[in-house]
Amino acid sequence: MRVFNFSAGPAVLPLPVLEQARDEMLDWQGGGMSVMEVSHRGKAFVAMLAQAETDLRSLMGIPSGYRVLFLQGGATGQFTAVPMNLASAGAVVDYLDTGIWSGKAIAEARRFCTVNIVAEESASGYTTVPRADSLRFTPGAAYAHYTPNETIGGVEFPYVPDTGGIPLVADLSSTILSRPLDVSRFGLIYAGAQKNIGPAGLVIVIVRDDLVGKARSGTPLIWDYALMAKEGSMLNTPPTFGLYIAGLVFRWLKAEGGLEAVGERNRAKARLLYDFIDHSGFYRSPVAPDCRSWMNLPFRIVDPALERSFCALAAEAGLVNLEGHRLLGGMRASLYNAMPMAGVEALVAFMREFQRRYG
Repeated sequence: MRVFNFSAGPAVLPLPVLEQARDEMLDWQGGGMSVMEVSHRGKAFVAMLAQAETDLRSLMGIPSGYRVLFLQGGATGQFTAVPMNLASAGAVVDYLDTGIWSGKAIAEARRFCTVNIVAEESASGYTTVPRADSLRFTPGAAYAHYTPNETIGGVEFPYVPDTGGIPLVADLSSTILSRPLDVSRFGLIYAGAQKNIGPAGLVIVIVRDDLVGKARSGTPLIWDYALMAKEGSMLNTPPTFGLYIAGLVFRWLKAEGGLEAVGERNRAKARLLYDFIDHSGFYRSPVAPDCRSWMNLPFRIVDPALERSFCALAAEAGLVNLEGHRLLGGMRASLYNAMPMAGVEALVAFMREFQRRYG
């Protein structure tokens, strides 16, 4: 029996995608083999990858002056790849520190560059983002990096920072494809696949042409954007199954009405849960109302002693992976694209009944 999976990642995938992958597991495109067994340089796989890129470009409205790379190593690998490709040794780079994942990116960048922290939100316990008008970027910085959505803390930027021409880099792992986005405002976007795209391990990089070809000496070949672009993301054997699933997800998103329709659905899902929490008097959101994530919604119970029972009973009811991150505790519901409204409604109904019994 399928459950409602609120995991932050690896996360829920669309049921039609899983069903198609199941049906094609032993025989993909009539070849008598799974997609994991065919040559990544064969005509069928190359055509599938090309279609996946075409669909992604269409969904996101990616301009022609950008390369789309399908790489390995997850988003964490890009914490290293970004400074090695975009900044020379000793260059100044700007970072916004809004939580655990931006903090990890900062720590890695410091191994390669001079990092300037433009904004740092620890005073609020990382429950806020900086005001747009408070940001002061370094003239001549190689790039400015931010994490639009902090998966663990549930903090999300309600705006895209204006860097004044400095290339803007975004770790979009938790929110990619969750709503429309003006890609032209970014120099580079990277996103791990395991939330809204597919299996863990795959990472998508969308990079502007003028930022390609600047990798410093010593950059590993598989993280050199120019080399990977030249080889069509196949300098080495790519994560074939992950790319296959990603292509199915892109087709599913198009069938769902594209990012406009998906974005409205995601907004409604988040609003339903936040509204219930805010008016319950029993649950609370730790995140400032003006920067709450649509994708990752942490919440607590007024009496924390009840939280373990809450998660256990929720799992018995088919609502799984609601435990908060081990560093923060509490609960967290991740409402990625594949989470249906019915799952959120079931969660709210359970929360209401739990409050009736224990409130």
